[in-house]
Amino acid sequence: MKKLMKLAGAGLVAASLALPSLATAQDAEPVTIGVSIPAATHGWTGGVNFHAQQAIDSLKETYPHLEFVLATAGDPGKQVSDVEDMMATRDIDALVILPFESDPLTGPVKRVADAGKWVTVVDRGLAQEGIEDLYVAGDNTAFGRVAGEYFKEKMPDGGKIVALRGIPTTIDNERVEAFEAALEGSNIEIIGMEHGDWNRDKAFEVMQDFLSRFPEIDAVWASDDDMALGVIEAINQAGREGDMWVLGGAGMKQMIERVKAGDAMVPADVTYPPAMIATAIRLTADRFVSQAPMEGRFIIGSVLVTPENADQYLYPDSPF
Repeated sequence: MKKLMKLAGAGLVAASLALPSLATAQDAEPVTIGVSIPAATHGWTGGVNFHAQQAIDSLKETYPHLEFVLATAGDPGKQVSDVEDMMATRDIDALVILPFESDPLTGPVKRVADAGKWVTVVDRGLAQEGIEDLYVAGDNTAFGRVAGEYFKEKMPDGGKIVALRGIPTTIDNERVEAFEAALEGSNIEIIGMEHGDWNRDKAFEVMQDFLSRFPEIDAVWASDDDMALGVIEAINQAGREGDMWVLGGAGMKQMIERVKAGDAMVPADVTYPPAMIATAIRLTADRFVSQAPMEGRFIIGSVLVTPENADQYLYPDSPF
């Protein structure tokens, strides 16, 4: 049985693993690691791109025998092509992939694993279990549960809410199922739920539709900070900013600042750090530069951010 590891943050990884000396690394055989991630189409993936490049630059400096192939994709088809190209032209030894969507990437990633390459899957799981050697993600069940528990606490008498889902993926399913389960026993009614694709513009359109359909909305589970910004813009344009509050998620500094300031529309947030990609890249690299066991699951916890603890989760220099 694979061991389940839970840590509060990605920054603990480098310190927690025993690594070989630089001299040993310099004498080692070259290793090529492919890194395939979504393009920076919104804030969270912008953070993913930033932390991926930082991790690669740091590892290349420490371990000159490690080579990296970094590719970003704006859609699943491009990501499939990127993975196939890494195998055909670079003969990668390992693949770190944050799938754009689960279903289209399952087959291509399985072919990488079947070729005997190390596979690390990040965040959005594949549609088939057991393909990857290592899975690194936030705690998506906790992400949904923490949000649902907050709604239940903040709305003890119940009310009407709408919810925006992300891109159709396994993690989105986990979040929504946990959120709905946490609401059980309350008088909170989800009157509308649609996919906002973790995209600000799409969320704006979805929220406009909700506002036109539902004269009474007490709160919104945006389930993502980028989507929350689109939702808030739609609410403001409709002149209904005093009618409801919004809970997003991921820990965007703009949202954490609003929580810290006591903004009534953004009373809280739920963490889901994009720096998990750096955790995944470093753990994959450690597979080739140390004897430490790497197989299994590395799960980073989700925390409710409130005005009382917002300072702990505010990173002013972060791109997200």
